[in-house]
Amino acid sequence: MAIHDLSAQLWHERELLDLLTFKLEEEQLILTAGKTRWLSHATREVEQVLERLASAGLARAVTAAAVALEWGLPEEATLRELAAGAPDGPWGEILVAHLKAMTEQTAIIRQLRDANTQFLRAASRSTQETLADVTSSTAKTYDARGRASGSTESRLFARDL
Repeated sequence: MAIHDLSAQLWHERELLDLLTFKLEEEQLILTAGKTRWLSHATREVEQVLERLASAGLARAVTAAAVALEWGLPEEATLRELAAGAPDGPWGEILVAHLKAMTEQTAIIRQLRDANTQFLRAASRSTQETLADVTSSTAKTYDARGRASGSTESRLFARDL
């Protein structure tokens, strides 16, 4: 029966959502610790899990369409519609439980994503401000007596010896 395959795929998708939550929390720890050296690795791992989730979602959609046809529902029926149209037995409750768990996990992921975005924006602003300070403080040059001058042009002094 296709419903057994669908349930297994939903479990797999839930495991991937848990893994994504872990990777986003890991990324957040790196951001808050200021260990930006590892940020590209963490971001790449998040992207890899997202790719796996996309593949799992596609496989689930195909299997869900087969279940819908078996149960006399429209082929594009959502998980909620499948749960509502399930035949007598445990499958309606099982699908509702999957839907509830995945909805809750998605909300947690959304919060983590938003928090990480805030951290990244703050880090970007801080970097821009630091670079602006460095640029403005290095614009000064010194004359032969060691006094700072406000000129932003570099000068080369050559003496004939």
